[in-house]
This record gives sequence, C-alpha cells and structure tokens, in this order.
Amino acid sequence: MLDLTTRYLGLQLRTPLVASASPLSQEISSIRQLEDAGASAVVLYSLFEEQLKQESLELDFYLSAGTESFAESLSYFPEASEYHLGPDDYLEHIRKAKAAVQIPIVASLNGSSVGGWIQYATQIEEAGADALECNIYWVVTDPNLSSAEVEQHYLDIVQAVKTAVHIPVAIKLSPFFSNFANMAQRIDAAGADALVLFNRFYQPDVDLETLSIAPHVLLSTPQAMRLPLTWIGVLHGRVKAALAATGGIHGAEDVIKLLMVGSDVTMLCSTLLRNGINHLRSIEQGVRQWMEAHEYESVQQMRGSMSQQRCPDPSAFERAQYMKAVKGPQYIATATR
Repeated sequence: MLDLTTRYLGLQLRTPLVASASPLSQEISSIRQLEDAGASAVVLYSLFEEQLKQESLELDFYLSAGTESFAESLSYFPEASEYHLGPDDYLEHIRKAKAAVQIPIVASLNGSSVGGWIQYATQIEEAGADALECNIYWVVTDPNLSSAEVEQHYLDIVQAVKTAVHIPVAIKLSPFFSNFANMAQRIDAAGADALVLFNRFYQPDVDLETLSIAPHVLLSTPQAMRLPLTWIGVLHGRVKAALAATGGIHGAEDVIKLLMVGSDVTMLCSTLLRNGINHLRSIEQGVRQWMEAHEYESVQQMRGSMSQQRCPDPSAFERAQYMKAVKGPQYIATATR
C-alpha cells in the first residue's frame, strides 16, 4: 500500500498536497471542500500588517474623540494599547475553521516590519491555529539600505516571532538575496521551523487610461516551479527546517519533481483557482499512479533522491548546467526561429 504521508511543521499530514494562502480559504464552506478533495492542510488567506495598523488608528480615534471637551472623561477609557487592536474577524475565522475540519489550519501574516504584526502572532496562537506562516513581503527601494541591514531585518522578524509563540513558524521568502543558500541557513539557525519557497512579487503596471500605477495579478504558470525546484534541491540536507514548495505547481508531475529534490510539502493555489478545488483529487491520483508505475512505496523514499547532495550530477544545479543549456542545440534552434 502506498504511503503518501509526510511531516511538515511538526504535523503529520496525509499527503504532501497543501492548499496555500488564497481566496479559497476565505469561506468555511470552501475550506471543507478543500479537506474533502484531499488537501492535507490549509494555509489561510493572509492578514496584512496594514490592516492591523489601520484598525489601531481607527480605534485610537474613536476612543479619544470628544474627550478634549471634558477632562474628566479621559479617565473613563483605558489606553488604546490595552484594547485588542487586531482584526477580530480573522481570529474568529481561525476558530471556525478549526471547528469545521480535521486537517491542520495554518494562519498567515503578511508584513515587513518587526513591530507591525509580531505581537498579533500570540493572539493567532490563542485562537487555535496549528502553525503560523510569516509571509515577509518587502520590496527594498532605499538605496542607502545595505544588503547586510536587509538580511538582519529578516532575522529579527524570525527571532521575534519565535519568541512570541510556541506553535511552529514557517517563513515565506523571496529569492532575491545575493547568496540565498547562506540566508536560508541563517534563517534556519534563527529558529524557523520551515522555509516556504517562494513568495511572488506582484509588480505594478501602468494604467494608460487613468495614468496611474495599478496592481496586476496573474496566476502562476508551470514554468514558475523551476525556481523553488532549484533551491529546494540545493538546500535539502543542508537545513533542519522543513521545505515547502510554492509557485507553479499545477499537476502531479510538478509535485513528484519537487518531492524528488527534497520538498516536504507542495503548496497549491493557482491551479485550484483555475481548475477548481476538485483538481486536488486528480493530482493525488496522478502521484499515486506514478509511484506505482515506478515502484516507489512512500513519499519518504522519494524525498531528496534527486537533490544536489544525492543526484548523479550535482553540477546540474549550478553554472555548469547553465552553460550546457545555452550552448546546446535546443537553445540554438529556439534562438534562430
């Protein structure tokens, strides 16, 4: 009998198929559908740092409004900081999701500053989340900020969150570091329980009608899977943290490839938005069929068998493969069309 179980963030999961943060987790009914279709865990949609700041400002305004007229009225209200300033709806959503399904529920915080949402992590833990994914989304545009300062900022966030909570913490990263392998090792050493590779940067576009900068969100394509495949293959066996692949995972073959290079789980989003939640079933079936055809008995047997440390040609993950690619006949034929 095939064994598709895997461990991620200290959790025993039925399969490596995890629903990543997306609009699909905004409704409890959809979370139930994800569980029914085979998702082994669900990462909830992200709570953004900006939401926390906005609610804090709004509450402070309403608590202090009119108090300048009567000095004694100031004593009627506690300091704004004594109030719960985070979005209550998100915490309640965690509680409802936990009550509705048996699979693990991973909360998600999206921000870039240490103080912006770190304290809120504690309330997420109290709401019952099984784990927390910190989506560090930071586009550094200050030319006076050095790479060392940027990297230290990431490490500060990891250490602060790990100090604040006892549940496992995953860090979702971008690949834009001068030495990503080194950065991954440092975040691992700082206590991250998992690395989620990679965050997608939604670059803005120019609206020529309104002459404004506008967001432009595109679903991922299978080609995006190559980036996490490369770095998970490099990092497998070099970090203690679990490795989660996200981006460009659309079918069973993508899942299998990422497991072979060392992923503990594969996170699905665009393919479910495009093909529907029930597409999870066909992906799992495809993984099972491939394993049977190639005589693999478990995910554990597959994992990391094609990582840089274990594949027949470790240079395939480095510059040597790039040279082969750009000099090969396939490249020449494509370039001359």
